[in-house]
Amino acid sequence: MAIAAAAVIVPLGLLFFISGLVVNLIQAVCFVLIRPLSKSNYRKINKVVAELLWLELIWLVDWWAGVKIKVFADHESFNLMGKEHALVIANHRSDIDWLVGWVLAQRSGCLGNSLGIMKKSSKFLPVIGWSMWFSEYLFLERSWAKDENTLKASLQRLKDFPQPFWLALFVEGTRFTEAKLLAAQKYATSQGLPIPRNVLIPRTKGFVSAVSHMRSFVPAIYDMTVAIPKSSPSPTMLRLFKGQSSVVQLHIKRHLMKELPETDEAVAQWCKDLFVEKDNLLDKHIAGDTFSDQPSQDIGRPIKSLLVVTSWACLVAYGALKFLQWSSLLSSWKGIALSAFVLAIVTILMHILILFTQSERSTPAKVAPVKPKNDRETSEAKRDKQL
Repeated sequence: MAIAAAAVIVPLGLLFFISGLVVNLIQAVCFVLIRPLSKSNYRKINKVVAELLWLELIWLVDWWAGVKIKVFADHESFNLMGKEHALVIANHRSDIDWLVGWVLAQRSGCLGNSLGIMKKSSKFLPVIGWSMWFSEYLFLERSWAKDENTLKASLQRLKDFPQPFWLALFVEGTRFTEAKLLAAQKYATSQGLPIPRNVLIPRTKGFVSAVSHMRSFVPAIYDMTVAIPKSSPSPTMLRLFKGQSSVVQLHIKRHLMKELPETDEAVAQWCKDLFVEKDNLLDKHIAGDTFSDQPSQDIGRPIKSLLVVTSWACLVAYGALKFLQWSSLLSSWKGIALSAFVLAIVTILMHILILFTQSERSTPAKVAPVKPKNDRETSEAKRDKQL
């Protein structure tokens, strides 16, 4: 991490981790004292508490880096967002697709109830991972043999969610890179499948399970297609912390859950066909550098995240000043050394967070070995054993 970048990242990191630990503490107290009495009330309170942390990241996008998110959707679908439960599926194009989804959830009024299916290791990330666990994110090991029952139980627990929620699922299973695209193209060629150009081949086990167990209480699927214009650099967490802007364009299409096929095999094929359509849509985007088939929707830039970050900054600064006055921490070499140690820990944690989001470090999608075309069904079944 460069010195200039660290000069910005460390203060922001201190603010995020100190305020985040406060949020985690409140969540833990509510989990122990309120959840056993009323899971519904716990979820309503946690929505508000979690947003106090998530809004800091929204501020990073909206006010610090000034990332421009352009949404393309029909008016009816756009107006329903945040008013109903929804399963959200998207291509995984950039390092901050999840954060773009949070921005849209915040605009729709359900940021604190936006959930995701994450790698099991994610819940051990200090502050952010712990908050996700308290917020009932779904954590999987990415092995279908181990995850099938876990996913089923986790999805069923959402049935009595008291407020509209979004559950995000990146069905490609990993973030897009050219190396992963080449592997997907090789697999598609060997199996006689449509050869992808802008997306990876979806891994449908998790999607099929989600549809099967949520069909009765989730009315809609939001099909989101993420694209980065040719004139814009791809957004990353490091660019956000440096205050460097990007442009992200988001195409949204709403599908009624009741209109999906009934059998698991047909639902899996529906998902695969959807990604073929998504690939074609991205071809058109590359040609025109925009999504021209849907009207553009204004999502604005609410001041709420700015107010939250300003409030946290004042509280943390006041608390730190009072603590330093009380402890005389910087009046001795031992205190200075302890302070330097804390700053080093924050720097390391922020570095881990940035590395965790980088696409080149994400787990590659496992692709079955090349087999003759007449073994296509067997090969696809083996490939889908991973989420």
